[in-house]
Amino acid sequence: MTLDAIDKKLLLLLQTDSKKTTKELSLKLNLSVTAVYERIKKLEREGIIDKYVVLLDKAKIEKGFVVFCHLKLIQHTKGFLTTFESEVVQLKEVLECYHVSGDYDYILKIVVKDMEAYREFLVTKLTTLHHIGSTQSTFMISEVKNTTVVEV
Repeated sequence: MTLDAIDKKLLLLLQTDSKKTTKELSLKLNLSVTAVYERIKKLEREGIIDKYVVLLDKAKIEKGFVVFCHLKLIQHTKGFLTTFESEVVQLKEVLECYHVSGDYDYILKIVVKDMEAYREFLVTKLTTLHHIGSTQSTFMISEVKNTTVVEV
């Protein structure tokens, strides 16, 4: 699917505030409500719009301690990778997990209440996963930029 300028502007508006009504969007785009609705449905059908989410203030729900954990596996066989990935996606504290190149195999973004909660998570959950060779944790001092908006 080729995106035109209106699709791109619509996507930017939706990423900024997905609760805007089709009427509000139509006024910003100079289109009819029906035209906006049809464009949104087309973007959803094509898989360009994947889902709608609510972003929470982590500090207000006592999940403001953010850790980036670099992780190495003991081996890099398909079985080890598959096993680790199927286990790590089950951990509710892990918000993001990336298979990466370089010195480490994976980078995890983990949120918990505090250092004590992270230690508990590390000891009772993360290090019990199969095939982990080593971990290195980096703790967030402050959040400089955090956006979910992707320019198209």
